[in-house]
Amino acid sequence: QVQLVESGGGLVQPGGSLRLSCAVSGSIFSFSIATMDWYRQAPGKERELVATIRLGGITNYADSVKGRFTISRDSAKRMVYLQMNSLKPEDTAVYYCHMAGNYWGQGTQVTVSS
Repeated sequence: QVQLVESGGGLVQPGGSLRLSCAVSGSIFSFSIATMDWYRQAPGKERELVATIRLGGITNYADSVKGRFTISRDSAKRMVYLQMNSLKPEDTAVYYCHMAGNYWGQGTQVTVSS
């Protein structure tokens, strides 16, 4: 059974930084080639794709976070990260880790407020 567990969320002031982590465990054919994503969902809004990392380290970002967020992975540790810099109040949301095959974590809350 595949399990994804996020951590690293919290309260941060505008302009601050946070690093989210996603630990992947369970029976996986090959974590190193799995496409991994970070999504977020703000209150009253639909869940949106924030960042993706694919085979070969190819990354894609939502326009709203380009230049501020960085997705990365450590295949040996089965970890995926989301470095978030220059955070804005509109980044406030529950952030979810996702792996191809429709595997989701439970989410971690990020609140950007002064």
